[in-house]
Amino acid sequence: MNIDLLIKMANQITDFWESEAGHDVAVKEVATHLRRYWEPRMRAQMITYYHERQGSGLNDIAKAAVGVLAEQAAQPKVAPVAAAAPGAPVDKVAPANDFSRTPDRADKFGGDAG
Repeated sequence: MNIDLLIKMANQITDFWESEAGHDVAVKEVATHLRRYWEPRMRAQMITYYHERQGSGLNDIAKAAVGVLAEQAAQPKVAPVAAAAPGAPVDKVAPANDFSRTPDRADKFGGDAG
């Protein structure tokens, strides 16, 4: 994607968050927005630009937010938590948004109603 468009978008996102919160909160929120909603290639391109050109064209908050992303990208990935050992206790309470359970047909109230 064109880096000029990425810079423009990052600055627009920053303008919104700067008006909603202070500098430190805006930096955090812009970094979160870029991490959540920008495609990985867009983030990588912006981080590369940040390293090569020191974020030229980005406003102060956007520059700091991209700096946060660059620091996070440079950190080694943490290995995922291993599965529970065989025989370890298992939490049998399903989360509220677990739709994999099917209703108990013998229950006249529909199964997992309480």
